Amino acid sequence: MNSGVLTVTKIGYIVGSISSTSLNRQLAEAVVKLVPEGVEVVEIPIKDLPFYSPDYDADFPQVGTDFKAAIEGVDGVLIVTPEYNRSIPGVLKNAIEWSARPYGNMSFSRKPVAVLGGSPGGIATAAGQQHLKSVLSHVDAIVMGQPEGFIQVTPGLIEGGEITNEGTKAFLQSFVDTFLGLVGRVEKAYA
Repeated sequence: MNSGVLTVTKIGYIVGSISSTSLNRQLAEAVVKLVPEGVEVVEIPIKDLPFYSPDYDADFPQVGTDFKAAIEGVDGVLIVTPEYNRSIPGVLKNAIEWSARPYGNMSFSRKPVAVLGGSPGGIATAAGQQHLKSVLSHVDAIVMGQPEGFIQVTPGLIEGGEITNEGTKAFLQSFVDTFLGLVGRVEKAYA
């Protein structure tokens, strides 16, 4: 294993959907199980964030402060998201707006981020992920470019919180390992 991975202590994950039946929540929970022992994983929830408005900047609400602190308190962030209308779900874009405010205080700055998503469709979440990566680059995140995680969620792919297809599971393990390697390298670079 990459020696840079050994220094990683905490990874946050954001699910880009607030649906109670989200395939991407199921995918995120299955992927989290692939993180090696010794790395803490925490969810960074987005469902309680109100719609962002600059009116909040003068008196930033606690929910926004807590969200920003959660991002800042982890070594890297995994975003697992659906694609809505070939783009980013509105709730996820709203969360990114909160992370970048007040002006000049971007919580994703220099934060390693990996993007993954699942859908029943053949191209999964490819278009939405491209938009998301562009937005994340603007807020100064260090976005993992490869491998790209476009997961076609077929019936039975996730059962009992586990990935059942060995090829998909091996790919996702490689995705996680590559992301942890990136997090370790960034941590070392900015130490």
